[in-house]
This record gives sequence, structure tokens and C-alpha cells, in this order.
Amino acid sequence: MNFRKITAASAAVLALAVTATACGSDDKDSGSSGGGDKVKVGIKFDQPGLGLKKPDGSYAGFDVDVAKYVAKELGYDEKNIEFKETPSADRENALQRGDVDYIVASYSITDERKAKVDFAGPYLLAHQDLLIRADDNIAKGADLNGKKLCSVTGSTSAQNVKKSIAPKAQLRKYGTYSECLDGLTSGAVDAVTTDDSILAGYASQDQYKGKVKLAGLKLSNENYGIGVKKGDTKMTDKINKALEKMASDGAWEKAVKDNFGPANYKNEPAPKIGNIVK
Repeated sequence: MNFRKITAASAAVLALAVTATACGSDDKDSGSSGGGDKVKVGIKFDQPGLGLKKPDGSYAGFDVDVAKYVAKELGYDEKNIEFKETPSADRENALQRGDVDYIVASYSITDERKAKVDFAGPYLLAHQDLLIRADDNIAKGADLNGKKLCSVTGSTSAQNVKKSIAPKAQLRKYGTYSECLDGLTSGAVDAVTTDDSILAGYASQDQYKGKVKLAGLKLSNENYGIGVKKGDTKMTDKINKALEKMASDGAWEKAVKDNFGPANYKNEPAPKIGNIVK
């Protein structure tokens, strides 16, 4: 009888220990505190120079380098980063659903988006620009009048040019920027427009080196931020500290040169955290 009582008591203690261990393991899940087993990061998979999934399954680009640096500062090994594709139209939803912990995907900070998500950064100040043939010269936006301008379907960049800069430009809409680049090199179009960082990424690809160049026009300001779930100030603060460190220790400048260098991209200096250029 006494033996049975001791066994029952031991079983109860064991059950409590298992329960406590299970509860403790929940604290290691990925979340706003950082340092868990895995971190889920949203990036683009189809933007050379920024976020690109390569045929071997690895990832490359400036946004990828920023995402990795931030993850390291949050306490994650690179092997524990889980990259998830986040197309532009799904970025806010991906954060709200909890599909990702943060997003680094040429994500311009706007008032409309700030109503739905929080932003760390900015970590890059980009500008709308033009990509033109290497032997061409477009010195100002108005020079596009009468020329064939390419951008992707749904892009606001081309509409901005038509509305405010060169109303007589002949707009051509293609499905992808790669199609626009092929049209540019073949002579089917005269210029391609979107953010200069995106254009620099494409221009840095081997098949376009020496054939195209950035016009160097600053047609708009695009402040790239890291998207975080609305209200997660703890995560936002940690990412901001990581970005400040990245700028101060030279890693930011190295990432710019590694990813955009072949396009002779004249980047702005690393922006100050919270400084949004209108």
C-alpha cells in the first residue's frame, strides 16, 4: 500500500515536470522577442540584386543581406532563417496572419501602409529612375516625351511619369521587368522605369552588363523599411538597433557594393532611423 502511494506521488511530480518543460519550450518559438529556434522572413524571390531565389535554392540580394544581418542580431543562426516569398500585394496580410516575423522586400514606407503594419528603418533611400541603353542619353524626365517607356502591369511608376513628368511618353506594359529589359536591349522600348535599386539589380546581371545604364534621375523618393506586425514595438526596436549597427560597422556599404556595384549604382548614404524623405 505504501509502495503504491509513493509511486502515485512520483508520477504526479513527473507529470508536473513534463508540463513545465512543455510550457518552457513554447518560449523558444519564433516571435517578437527573437532568439527562438526559427525566424520567418518575407522577401522577394524574383528581384535580382534585392531578393532572388537562385536555381540551387539559395538566396541572394541586398534585401537578403539585410535580412540575414538583422536575424543574426536578433539571435538567430543563418541556418535557422526560413525565407518566405511575399509578393507586394500580400505583404500586409502575411504580417497580419503571422506567416512571417518581418519583411525585407523593397517595401516603401507610406502612410497608407503604416495604418496596417509597423516599419523599422528606413534602411535604404531609393528613387524612381530610368534604365536606358548604354549608348543613349536621357538627361531629364521630359526627354521621355515621344519615347516608348516600359514598366510592368500594375506599376505606379509609369503612371507617375505619364501624369507628372512626360505626358506624351508612349507607355508599354509588360508582365515582368525581365521582358522590359529584353525590349530595351532589342530596341522595342527606349526606357524602363521603377525604383533605381530594382533597376540596378537587373542591370548587374551578366546578360545586361555594358548594354544598359541608369539615367541617374531622381523622379521620386522611396524609403525602404522592414515591415513588422502592427503593435510589435519590441521587434521594431530590436530591428532598428540592428540596422544602426549594420550602417556603423561597414556591413551596409559592403552589401550595397556586392549587389549593385556592376550597375554603377550611385546610392544614397545609409539613412538615419526614422528619417523619412518626402
